[in-house]
Amino acid sequence: MRIVNLIEDTKGESGCSFEHGLSFYAETRKHRLLVDLGPSEAALSNARVKGIDLKTVDTVILSHGHYDHSGGIIPFTKINDKALIYMQASAGGDYYADDGEDASPRFRYIGIDKDIASLPQIRSLSGDTVIDDELELMTIGSRRRDLPSSNKRLLIKTGNGFIRDTFAHEQFAVIRQDDMTVLLSGCAHNGILNILDAFTDRYGKAPDIVVSGFHLMKRSAYTGGEIKEIEDIARELKRYPTRFITCHCTGVEAYKIMKSILGDALRYVHSGEEITISY
Repeated sequence: MRIVNLIEDTKGESGCSFEHGLSFYAETRKHRLLVDLGPSEAALSNARVKGIDLKTVDTVILSHGHYDHSGGIIPFTKINDKALIYMQASAGGDYYADDGEDASPRFRYIGIDKDIASLPQIRSLSGDTVIDDELELMTIGSRRRDLPSSNKRLLIKTGNGFIRDTFAHEQFAVIRQDDMTVLLSGCAHNGILNILDAFTDRYGKAPDIVVSGFHLMKRSAYTGGEIKEIEDIARELKRYPTRFITCHCTGVEAYKIMKSILGDALRYVHSGEEITISY
């Protein structure tokens, strides 16, 4: 299996641009698929640099309803109008970030382009979906653990004002080949530990490989409590017989903290870099 990071926040392979957002391309035995398409057309440009023919893509998965994962979807459909695009129906909601009292405006729209939901290629879902015997989409029904504190500023706009986002619009790609299982996620807004709980409940074992942001990034310095939270998550991840590959919203500083605990079980994949998975 070949997985290519088409866009993320940090500089990687020469010739590939980088920006705040995420897109993965994956080649499996049955599929050429995309998980997310970044904030703009940059992911498409990076695909050309990498020699990836996006016309061969048959499946697109939107991990959740945020602009930095969906901005390239409409431009992609100008290249490829055949690939089916799977999103949770609730991913078209009114999602906002609270940028603080000093920001103007304070509440910033971070949802997807509303035109995406009406594309003919869209398959609007409600919950878990089996695409075939190789590819499934998993959602979170309930959580046992708290959300990471970095999610507190993410909101849903309702008729009565703003409420905390529940992240019911988030879904995860599960790829199975032979005895190998790969979990491909976007930001893990539900919390990577909650996602692993749901995965093991559903499949009876942990995934072999997880590719995901962990949404631990902060614009300001971490407090002592936030550092402890990151360390606690890393210690829990260390209990799993899983290889973790992260990027994007994990943030470089949080990654360094986690790496000091997880060692070789964790790596960072930069924009344009590849992951090769052997069976």
